[in-house]
Amino acid sequence: MSEHITGRYEGKVALVTGAGSGIGRAVVLRLATEGASVVGCDVDADGLAGTGKLLSDRGQHANLVTADVTSQSDMDGLVAALPGGRIDLLANVAGIMDYFLPVTELDDETWDRVLAVNLTGPMRLCRAVLPLMRAAGGGAVVNVSSIGGLTGSVAGSAYVAAKHGLIGLTRSVAFLYAEDGIRTTAVCPGGVATNIGRTAVPRVPWAFGRLEKSFGRAVRTADPDEIATLVAWLGSDEAVNVNGAVITSDGGFTS
Repeated sequence: MSEHITGRYEGKVALVTGAGSGIGRAVVLRLATEGASVVGCDVDADGLAGTGKLLSDRGQHANLVTADVTSQSDMDGLVAALPGGRIDLLANVAGIMDYFLPVTELDDETWDRVLAVNLTGPMRLCRAVLPLMRAAGGGAVVNVSSIGGLTGSVAGSAYVAAKHGLIGLTRSVAFLYAEDGIRTTAVCPGGVATNIGRTAVPRVPWAFGRLEKSFGRAVRTADPDEIATLVAWLGSDEAVNVNGAVITSDGGFTS
């Protein structure tokens, strides 16, 4: 883990999705190190167990809950698990790929699942926690989008649409709730060393071949903690004047 600021989140409560691996796990570890009371969720129970082991090895703890961001009842239970009904930071990290499917080859099941995880899930959590933040006089939401939310050249049609939509959701919430002391931002990573898994296996060779031409613009692959560092800063009081921003962390891919 890169340098961290111990105590920056002391006394604060954070909710992190996708906590079982990759960027979500890195965000949980970093926030716990910085003093936050963390509630983390993932659909992958084994992944959560791995996160819990890493925390335990460091003498830290988080409330890790097996939950699916596409399930309203699971999200209701997750919000109910917030200590004291309080939340200072919502980090919407959970995400899946779409097999790099172009729209002509895109099936309804993939479209529905990708939008449910990457866009509807964050919307539901925003809808659930914003009243808590308003009542408390403020808070922060950080949505992990992607450079796929800025360009159509790195993924399939469903992923690109969902991540563009997440940026739109970010900007809408940022504007409408700024006067309540709530800041909402989006992070757009490029390539990151995660195990996003089977949903990143291309299914249509001609489409992937066209998308692959853009991949050579990548200078490097980020470590998940490099993205977590940015998420933690955006959610902290140090970023008090940052609202509605869409920040790339892609090594210059989109420059």
